[in-house]
Amino acid sequence: MIQMLVIATQNKNKLAEFKEILKDVAIEVKSLADFGPIPEPVEDGDTFDENAYKKAHHTAKVLGLPAIADDSGLVVDALRGSPGVHSARYAGENATDDENCRKLLQELEVMGDGNRKAHFTCVLSIAVPSGPALTYEGKCNGIILREPRGESGFGYDPLFYFEQHSKTFAELTMEEKNKVSHRGKALKEVKSEINMIAKWLKQRLAEEKPAKPDHDHFKDNDWSEEV
Repeated sequence: MIQMLVIATQNKNKLAEFKEILKDVAIEVKSLADFGPIPEPVEDGDTFDENAYKKAHHTAKVLGLPAIADDSGLVVDALRGSPGVHSARYAGENATDDENCRKLLQELEVMGDGNRKAHFTCVLSIAVPSGPALTYEGKCNGIILREPRGESGFGYDPLFYFEQHSKTFAELTMEEKNKVSHRGKALKEVKSEINMIAKWLKQRLAEEKPAKPDHDHFKDNDWSEEV
């Protein structure tokens, strides 16, 4: 099985979800906190796929270990896909969850009482230091409420109403959320293919190791003369 997989996130809430879902998989899961500070990747991609890969490959390259990263966000129909890849900084570069939620409600208020359909998207990338990667994706549909509900979760969870449970994501337990969430669905795909992923990683990592020198190539060399 995979010896070690680094979860490339500084977000404690995301890390908890990763570890909860992967807890019974035979891999050693590490976080960035286990390695000390490393340079942050530049998340300037136009899609979730691009940013997930940037984070995974950056971490794998810096640490020399396989890494898994996600890029996820809220896609609101009435806002033509916004906040999208800018979900974490919708109200500004260092915006809090509350500030992002308030901006979302303000934007939707301008749109009137029309379409409030939305979905969460999560793209996972598993990368090795040399660059190759595997990609997994999960989505979850819902509706944006007019005011927050619930004390759990993070991000836009208090506004995201999941009709099948008649609750917002912030009203669900972690176990309930992980069964239906975008990240939970993507991680379940990873979990279901973990044996294939392990083989793929083993092959890719073996390709990256420099070949051991074959001493037969040097047996006839004359080492007595200086070059």
